[in-house]
Amino acid sequence: MANRLSEQDDCRVLLVEAGGSDFHPFIRMPSAFSLPMNSKRFNWFYHARPSSTLAGRALHCPRGKVIGGSSSINGMVWVRGNPADFDRWETLGAGGWSYRDVLPYFKKSERTSGNLDPVFRGTDGALAVSRGSMSNPLYEAFIAASVEAGFDRSEDLNGHQQEGFGEFEMSVENGIRCSSARAYLSPIQNRPNLQVLQNTSVAQVLFDGNRATGIQLNKRGYRQQITANTEVLLSAGAIGSPQLLQLSGVGNAAQLKKLGIATVMHSPEVGENLQDHLEVYLQQACSPKQSLNRQLGLISKGLIGARWLLTRGGLGATNHFEAGGFARSSHAKWPDIQYHFLPAAISYDGKSRAESPGFQLHTGPMKSPSRGSVSVCSSDPTVHPCIDFNYMSHDYDWHTFREAIEIGRSIIAQPSLVQYADKFGRGELQPGANITTHQQIDDFVRQNAESAYHPCGTCRMGDDDAAVVDSEGSVRGTEGLRVIDASIFPEIPNGNLNAPTIMVAEKLADAILGRLLPPESVPSPVYKETSKVAKTVE
Repeated sequence: MANRLSEQDDCRVLLVEAGGSDFHPFIRMPSAFSLPMNSKRFNWFYHARPSSTLAGRALHCPRGKVIGGSSSINGMVWVRGNPADFDRWETLGAGGWSYRDVLPYFKKSERTSGNLDPVFRGTDGALAVSRGSMSNPLYEAFIAASVEAGFDRSEDLNGHQQEGFGEFEMSVENGIRCSSARAYLSPIQNRPNLQVLQNTSVAQVLFDGNRATGIQLNKRGYRQQITANTEVLLSAGAIGSPQLLQLSGVGNAAQLKKLGIATVMHSPEVGENLQDHLEVYLQQACSPKQSLNRQLGLISKGLIGARWLLTRGGLGATNHFEAGGFARSSHAKWPDIQYHFLPAAISYDGKSRAESPGFQLHTGPMKSPSRGSVSVCSSDPTVHPCIDFNYMSHDYDWHTFREAIEIGRSIIAQPSLVQYADKFGRGELQPGANITTHQQIDDFVRQNAESAYHPCGTCRMGDDDAAVVDSEGSVRGTEGLRVIDASIFPEIPNGNLNAPTIMVAEKLADAILGRLLPPESVPSPVYKETSKVAKTVE
């Protein structure tokens, strides 16, 4: 938003960031992403309320507190979502957000290389999208095994055919993380009409009646008011944006009154419709030669880091999620299960690894009907909001997790991966070969499912009176105020959220400037008629 709006010489832009600079090797080095994700310097460190459906666990909800936001601490997997996801947005009332409408903005945002179909892919955008070297043989073995299991190989999971398995893309350029800050902000930091305030939080939006007139800043305990001559744009994410709206008097009037917050606009859906992706790991023992577990010691990590610092190459230059894919459960019309393949057996945050060398599949439902909420617990803006994801509250969630695990196991059992089996016969490390019944699998999910860190939906976009924002991100019932981030998604897409969030910003920047790109006519996406592996679980 700061980049596109400040292209206009007569437009002055103030970008306010609660965190500091992203110039840090742990942010820049792709393989080190678990370090900023677990650092309070770069992460808000939100936690959800304990979930009764997940054995009373309170899951971590990391959000970026740094220039570039969550794109500076995420896993860098570049997935757009399925075309049908965006057609569904339009069906839900987000006019002008069908796949034909959003495709031009996916293309506008990205700078790809290689022999990709220009009908679907962009080559001149700000954000670099690349593929890994696929140097570890397990990546290609995984893709081959998926074909042996009955799935298609897709040459471009962000192109004509999402359903299937193939190479994943990542927001990495020349071995360095390409966050939204590096892509869009670094090249324009000297524009005279752009000012960036770091280490400065926003306490609330200021109103005159129902018109947003500015913001109140909080920097090291000192408050300052900034006047906005035109508009205030909130891009604080699925947790921060509803919190700021509620602190500013836009939300459920009864709830705000209890906290002593004067109501500007009664909008009861602010903070509602919270969605996320859950996942579990299927871990399989394999030959130590192929597993990256042997590279996880301090000396090996030091050598990887040193090579990256000197050359921007080696194992430090990738997020290691270089292969993956999408399948369809037995009750879905388009893909609703995702797989990330990792040639190591280790937790996503890097805190724990398997005792035996191995590889793993991250998998879980992508289109859960479960909905949670974000609500302010205090009128003090420094107090974290209450986050309740309401995980696993529908039968769909349990059914689809069982199918996702069954499909994953069927892929792992194929010859292309079996050839790398552990010679000691250790086999499946997690859940374990003895976990077979629905009850056992459900218990495993209950004890082990983790967030994939994809919160969205809390400032829902739509054309009904209850929607928080309209199709141009404007907050209903107010003037001069928009929300532009993943919180406005009506429904969570099938995949990671960085790419669609950036697409939303590109599209709404053009909406503000009155220069929307025309929709593009494209061939219908490819869907398999059936998902035979999933149906074996019914």
